[in-house]
Amino acid sequence: MKRREFIKNSSTAALAAAIPAMPSFSPLLRETRFGVAEASYLMRWYRNMESEKYPPFKLALDMIEHCAALGFGGVQVNVRGWDKKYANKVKRRVESDQLFLEGQISLPKDESDVDRFESQIRIATEAGIDIFRTVCLSGRRYENFDTMEAFEEFRKNSLIRLQLAEPLARKHKVKLAVENHKDFRIAGMMEVLKAMDSEWIGVTLDTGNNISLLEDPMEVVKALAPFAFSVHLKDMAVEEYGDGFLLSEVNLGEGILDIEGMIQEIRSKQPEARFNLEMITRDPLKIPCLTEKYWATFDKIPAVELAVFLKGIREQKSTKPLAIVTDKPTDKQLNLEVTNNRVSLEYAKKHLGFK
Repeated sequence: MKRREFIKNSSTAALAAAIPAMPSFSPLLRETRFGVAEASYLMRWYRNMESEKYPPFKLALDMIEHCAALGFGGVQVNVRGWDKKYANKVKRRVESDQLFLEGQISLPKDESDVDRFESQIRIATEAGIDIFRTVCLSGRRYENFDTMEAFEEFRKNSLIRLQLAEPLARKHKVKLAVENHKDFRIAGMMEVLKAMDSEWIGVTLDTGNNISLLEDPMEVVKALAPFAFSVHLKDMAVEEYGDGFLLSEVNLGEGILDIEGMIQEIRSKQPEARFNLEMITRDPLKIPCLTEKYWATFDKIPAVELAVFLKGIREQKSTKPLAIVTDKPTDKQLNLEVTNNRVSLEYAKKHLGFK
């Protein structure tokens, strides 16, 4: 597929240069196993879809065993509800299958939640976890907030929560990887990293999320790669609709992203970064960038930038309608989720240099 570039942000390089990067490591330490993020099994975890053939995941080991059998080399999974006995059981399983394991954890909500956070960190390290993916916002900026004031309050609270978490990450010598989760644009994420200025606070670099914030995904990768502890590798497809555009994860190699170039960029800056597939099987997301509400939390962006970005969407739009998932019977939806993950895994091993 011919690759085209999204609009570039000329301030990115200067802003990134102002922040000390994470230390780089020898290419000999490059991780070539290909993992999978919990969200790749969104239906099995969170949709309460009953099926005898594809039973819901209720425990971390359910997903670990499934993904190991499928051929993944690592798993990123939530650590809530674990005790030491369960953590040791998980450790034995991942060591047996020679998997890497990353945790997924919620930041402390406030000081009263610090003990919960530290307890989850402490127990998860018993399973050998040393990288924890987290987010500042569990939703989407343009859906969660109606005013700039509300978004600014979220921004301030995010820093407070990270400041509560950082001493504990440092204490337990674990890396806290904050995902660019449809909340901060490049400049905002850089401000967070600069404010924290900690070797224990980095990024889960999602290769597609910032398209929803009208940013060039390769520019996002270039800016955040020096801070990447972990990666959510995904490919994306787009399509126009009345209020903006539709955005869908698609199997690796079937979308508009320069996946090979992104991997090369990340590895050149952080050879130790781990890669996890995040292929979310769902209906297309609506990015309503032509509505007033969408712009409520953004500083002014020149009209020409929006025009060029939307021109790029039009030029790169999918040649076939983006897939609708929820119109299918339950077992077909669940089968599609497994199939998409398997197809992307096979592509990663055949074309992207993963084992």
